Amino acid sequence: MIFSSKTGFTLVELMIVIAVMAILFTIAMPTFQNYMTQSRLRGAAREVASDLMEARMKAIKQNNNFKIFFTSNHEYIILDDTNNSGTVDSGETTQTRDIQTEFYDVTLSSNNNPIFGPNGTAANMATVTLSNSAGSRYVSVAITGRVKIDTSP
Repeated sequence: MIFSSKTGFTLVELMIVIAVMAILFTIAMPTFQNYMTQSRLRGAAREVASDLMEARMKAIKQNNNFKIFFTSNHEYIILDDTNNSGTVDSGETTQTRDIQTEFYDVTLSSNNNPIFGPNGTAANMATVTLSNSAGSRYVSVAITGRVKIDTSP
């Protein structure tokens, strides 16, 4: 009996494997892109909700108001309103957040600028709408101070 000591792949076998992988990649790419778009929308909603919850916690801890101003379709300002005036005065701390630094295709809009008080409740109930090509998510602030993410307004 004669045994062949040659092992490995032929060029034809390698070309077939590459062609099959290219076809699978072409089929999977649109699904992956859609998944990533949805993922960015969910991530932006979580970031906005997290910032709102943090503002509420700080209002309780520091015993003063925290107001959130939605200034553009991708930016908002968190104001540590130490004198509870509702406006930015000298000496008060502000943080500007831009969601498009991490979620480049997500835009936001709000129907109000919520204010969290020292007792954890919210004045100016608000619904923040975050959108991209995958759809919309809504972050709502209830009068009780509860922050919630929804898929419908």
